[in-house]
Amino acid sequence: VVIGYDARHGSATFAHDTAAVVTGAGAQAVLLPGPLPTPVLAFAVRRLGADAGVMVTASHNPPRDNGYKVYLGGRLVPDDARGVQIVSPADTQIADHIARVGPVAQVPRPSSGWTVLGEEILEAYLCAVAGLADDGPRDLRIVLTPLHGVGGPVAERVLADAGFTQVRTVPQQADPDPDFPTVAFPNPEEPGAMDLALALARDTDADLVLANDPDADRCAVAVRDPRLATAADPAPWRVLHGDEVGALLGEHAARTADGGV
Repeated sequence: VVIGYDARHGSATFAHDTAAVVTGAGAQAVLLPGPLPTPVLAFAVRRLGADAGVMVTASHNPPRDNGYKVYLGGRLVPDDARGVQIVSPADTQIADHIARVGPVAQVPRPSSGWTVLGEEILEAYLCAVAGLADDGPRDLRIVLTPLHGVGGPVAERVLADAGFTQVRTVPQQADPDPDFPTVAFPNPEEPGAMDLALALARDTDADLVLANDPDADRCAVAVRDPRLATAADPAPWRVLHGDEVGALLGEHAARTADGGV
C-alpha cells in the first residue's frame, strides 16, 4: 500500500499512522518521500504495482478538514483501472469494514516496519508528465498558482522540463500553508480563488493562467476571451468551465492515444 500526504494540518502524522496500521495488519506500507500532489500517489500505485494507495488530504475543503482518498491497483482491479480513485460501491464497503473495527487502542500500530521511498519516484512522475506535452508552441507566458498547496514545485518543474520557460508563480500563494490565508475557500473553481493569479496575468501580459487546488488533483484554467471585450477591458480574462477543460483533455487523450480512441 502506497501512502501519500499533502501539507495540511496533521497530514504527515495521519500518513505515518496509516503506515503503522497497514504494517500492523500484515501488509507492506510504502510512504512517499514528502508532501506531494495526489497524482504522484496515483502514479506510484501503478509504477510500483501496489495493491492500493491512500492519500491523506482534504483536497480543496476548508483548513480545519482532513481525510483520505483511496486508489486501487495490483490484483484488485483490471490493468487499465490501476491507480484510479475508488467509486461506489467500494466506498461503502470500506465504511462497513471501518464500522466493524474494535477499540482503536487495540489496533496494532508498530513504530516501524514501513519503507519511505526516495526521490526517484517523483523523478519518474515528472518525466512521465513532461513527456505528455505535444509539439505545440513553447513561448506561452503562463501564470501559475498552487493556492498554498503542494503543487507549485512539481508544476513548475514539469512545465520547465516540457520546454515552457516563461512561467510566473503567484508569490503570495507559492508556498504550502495549511491555513490558506489568501482565499476564502481553496478551490480554484470558486469565485475569487483566482483573483491574485488573474491580477498577475494582467500585469505581466500572460497568455494562460493555471490554478491547482491544495493537493493538485484539480486544475482550473483561464484564458483571454475577446468576445467579452469592452472599451474599459479590451482583452478580458475568462475562467473556463470544468466541462471545457475536460473536453480539451479528452481531445488530447484521443489524439495521442496509441491506436486511437
